[in-house]
Amino acid sequence: MHPLPKVPETEIKTRVRRFQNTLSALAIDGALITQNIDIFYLTGTMQNGLLYVPQSGEPLFYAKKSIDRASFESVIPVVEMGRQRELGQKIASRFGQPKKIGLEMDVLPYGLAKRYLSLFPGAEAADIAFALRQIRAVKSEYELKHIREAGKHLNEIIASLPGIIAPGMTELELSAKIEYALRLKGNIGIFRMRGYNQELCLGMVSSGSAAATPTYFDGPAGGLGLSIASPQSASRKKLQAGEPILVDISNVVEGYLIDQTRMAVIGDLDPELERAYQIAVGIIREAERMGVPGTPWQALYQRALEMAAEAGLSENFMGYGRDQVKFLGHGVGLEMDELPILARGFDQPLEEGMVIAIEPKFTFPGRGVIGIENTYVVTAEGLKALTIAPEEIIRIPEK
Repeated sequence: MHPLPKVPETEIKTRVRRFQNTLSALAIDGALITQNIDIFYLTGTMQNGLLYVPQSGEPLFYAKKSIDRASFESVIPVVEMGRQRELGQKIASRFGQPKKIGLEMDVLPYGLAKRYLSLFPGAEAADIAFALRQIRAVKSEYELKHIREAGKHLNEIIASLPGIIAPGMTELELSAKIEYALRLKGNIGIFRMRGYNQELCLGMVSSGSAAATPTYFDGPAGGLGLSIASPQSASRKKLQAGEPILVDISNVVEGYLIDQTRMAVIGDLDPELERAYQIAVGIIREAERMGVPGTPWQALYQRALEMAAEAGLSENFMGYGRDQVKFLGHGVGLEMDELPILARGFDQPLEEGMVIAIEPKFTFPGRGVIGIENTYVVTAEGLKALTIAPEEIIRIPEK
């Protein structure tokens, strides 16, 4: 039908098997998968429909549009959904009437949840979102290949910044040049987030006081943005000498994200901000040391808090005042906010194959945001960086 590469059949079947093992362990008869990213992960197609995964046996994708394209792309068998109110009967006749049905309760709207549950009279609803996200957190070599490729593209962008950044250009101009270059490399321009009401464009390309402007986005840096209707990232503020320029950007290859932050400055940076950057680098080095399989997710965040306190920068760490965020890092993959979450309350252990963006940053109101971010894969020996751009602050001569 089309020349786009498909997700390998072995990849999908391995994912489905792992998910079905989880359904069995939780005594869930089947799961109705509704969210597009979860559907893509378990079928290999992003087409519109509903996926039913039984505890055992072959799943079935009930497609609405495009049925033909879904049939071509999906590793899982595809049938036409037809009338949605009859879907429960179709599933029951093929798989048996479920007594306990799994739903993605973190993303499924209440109205739709009620409608879908009505398809299975008497069935108990079970939340399978976190369990499925844990499966997705451990990446295969196929997935890592795409994330590494995304990292190579970001490295090329960072290498080009000395020839792009100039005094007097706006944050918007810098962001647009970065977006344009990444788009030509194949970036789809969609940075998917699972969190409710969380949206993201390229990332946070901002400078000085604008970067330190707080906003709704659940991250350590905000950005002034272009309007109050989009209050984050690049604004029309001009880049000025002596202020930190935050280049916190993502890239997507075959749906897979990578996340990275590098810093630039025109001229010289204030010694206090230089020191904060070195503290951030020290925190990320400590996270690399600690990030071996078996380490609780929260342990890396707790150690980062200790290091920020030892440096006298607790009030600036990961935001400022009431706008501080309570994490050090987050998983990345098909979505920006995947598991694991490096935050208090998450005592789950790191596992080989997990991919994490670790981003120690410090916010100085009126002056800027400074820090670093790398994306890592957890290996048997510890964290291995997938972002390969040099970590030194990029210094642009004043003209």
